Amino acid sequence: MESGPAIFSGVVFALFGSGLLAWTAARVRHREPVALGVSPVASATVASLVALIALALGVWCFTRV
Repeated sequence: MESGPAIFSGVVFALFGSGLLAWTAARVRHREPVALGVSPVASATVASLVALIALALGVWCFTRV
């Protein structure tokens, strides 16, 4: 019964992290800004770190099942 919230949270974190990572990679590949008005390197780095943290949280949630 308690594994339901862990599965839901893991799926949400995994989908968000993979979506953000794919979007960031597509923007960087096309040499378009990840965030307007911010350094391209800094914005790509921060977005990638947030995506990796979300993926790690998703994996952690799945280990709690």
